[in-house]
Amino acid sequence: MRPESTAAAIAARRRQTEQKLEQIKTAIGQLRRERSRLTVRAIAQRADVSVTFLYENTDARALVQHGVTDSRARQDRQAQQQHDHVEATWRERALNAEAELTRVQKEVLAQRQQIGELMGQLRDFDQMVPGEAVQALVTENTTLKHRVHQLTQEHRTLQERLQGARSNLRFADKRVADLEAQILDTKVPPP
Repeated sequence: MRPESTAAAIAARRRQTEQKLEQIKTAIGQLRRERSRLTVRAIAQRADVSVTFLYENTDARALVQHGVTDSRARQDRQAQQQHDHVEATWRERALNAEAELTRVQKEVLAQRQQIGELMGQLRDFDQMVPGEAVQALVTENTTLKHRVHQLTQEHRTLQERLQGARSNLRFADKRVADLEAQILDTKVPPP
């Protein structure tokens, strides 16, 4: 073979390799924009090059490794953001339930104290006041007892909601841990 034809063949091969590298860059960019999963096979198909070329060519291998690493990092960030969002939602619900439970407990205690005071007054009035006033006080006392009963039921309901929110939070934490483990298991070691 003549040196000119050898040089021309080498130049043609370099141009072909550069063209394939450009195709790979374009394919990686398209897959990123589409938020598709970056894998060696997906990049090879999109770039219309062989998988062997991606493994054997140093520049191509570097492009693929960089693209896959960036894709995994992006997926990890998205998974973490989603986890943080879910956790914040459940934490907020649990905090709200606890705050409402504390408020209801204080209100129940205040109502009980007021009932105690009114019962004492009722006994005092029973000795001093005629029958009609006693009947009015008995009616008011019954109303207050009904209110205490209502507040006690609300307290139980909020207690159950709080327990449910805590249970859901534990389930969400377990599910997130499982998903994180799956993400770690699906990471493919570089070739």
